[in-house]
Amino acid sequence: MSATTYLPESELIASQEKDPIELTPATWKDPKRYAWLLGTFMPMAPFLAWGLVELTGWSAFWFLGPALFFVAFPILDIVVGEDSTNPPDSVLAWLEEDRYYRWITYGFLPIQFAGLVFACWMWAYGDLSLVANLGLAWTIGTIGGLGINTAHELGHKRASLERWLSKIALAQTFYGHFFIEHNRGHHVKVATPDDPASSRFGENFYEFWPRTVAGSLRSAIEIESKRLKRTGSSFWTIKNDLLNAWLMSIALFGALVAVFGWVVLPYLILQGVIGFSLLEVVNYLEHYGLARQKKEDGRFERCMPSHSWNNNNIASNVFLYHLQRHSDHHAHPTRRYQALRNFDEAPNLPTGYAGMILLALFPPAWRRVMDKRVIEHYHGDLSRANILPRKRSKVLARYGSGESPREAEDRAAQV
Repeated sequence: MSATTYLPESELIASQEKDPIELTPATWKDPKRYAWLLGTFMPMAPFLAWGLVELTGWSAFWFLGPALFFVAFPILDIVVGEDSTNPPDSVLAWLEEDRYYRWITYGFLPIQFAGLVFACWMWAYGDLSLVANLGLAWTIGTIGGLGINTAHELGHKRASLERWLSKIALAQTFYGHFFIEHNRGHHVKVATPDDPASSRFGENFYEFWPRTVAGSLRSAIEIESKRLKRTGSSFWTIKNDLLNAWLMSIALFGALVAVFGWVVLPYLILQGVIGFSLLEVVNYLEHYGLARQKKEDGRFERCMPSHSWNNNNIASNVFLYHLQRHSDHHAHPTRRYQALRNFDEAPNLPTGYAGMILLALFPPAWRRVMDKRVIEHYHGDLSRANILPRKRSKVLARYGSGESPREAEDRAAQV
């Protein structure tokens, strides 16, 4: 049995660098150029909720965040439709250099934290009912989850400023280790059985959640410990990117409790759990059942478009900075969101992430919609899928492997 090895991080990044393209005056216009500003709309939800409550007297508006994300966005995806067009290769470098796009992501952060402070003021002094407080916590948690998506966009960049802004965005959800595990763990092991952030065929979200939360934390600690050991540093140093990210969360939560009192702490914890759970349900749907195959040398094949679920619904893509063009993101992790491309050969989700998240929360509905798509993607050969180990025999017995006995023997010998 061959030892499992992965491309070293330096080799992986080098292999994913885009070819140098000489900057030329662009004649192409981004049709979504101003639509990207809608990415800063969601963090305004607590202020909009307050205004609607004051206007109507209906405290149900404190649930505006989840109502927008889980009701309005899926409807918008259906109404607005899809856009599978790509920017021409000749303008990609120019497009990435346009600072307008990065300032949109920068602008998310001050609105995000203004909303968090406002929520703490309401929890402490707003005289809200318990249900209203919980609704506000859900709204803030939804924004925190979208803040992780903003951190994801910023954390992949080489500029020190953007990497620090990524950690700041993660402070609200106390999920600073995502900065380490996602960039240097998930992108190396994606779509393999060893990746805690890649869900398996037959695994429902409620099984996936504890596995990915615990596994991602362990992975981040292991990755950063190895890095510090190579540099001769102790784990207990401010240079530890885990510790300095968690210290931001401790400082943030501590300051909010100091100003507004202990009454806000349960809601801060609740919104944090909601926020990182929103991240993990997105992780669940991005690679469900997809697997990279092992080569003869024991390494896994390079990550290809076929290893990520894609979607081109305009509304969700605008609000999520093109996160749904996930195949190109894995091929070019440092590529900025506005330049990400669609691949026709990538498997596609039936709707945008917001609608798919709803499906993931109801496992029977998820299986009905997604399992057949995994089967079709592998042309009936589920032996090539990433299957939940305890269900593997049952799944292959039910659906078949699509292999001849000789092919099955050859595959078993390779593994």
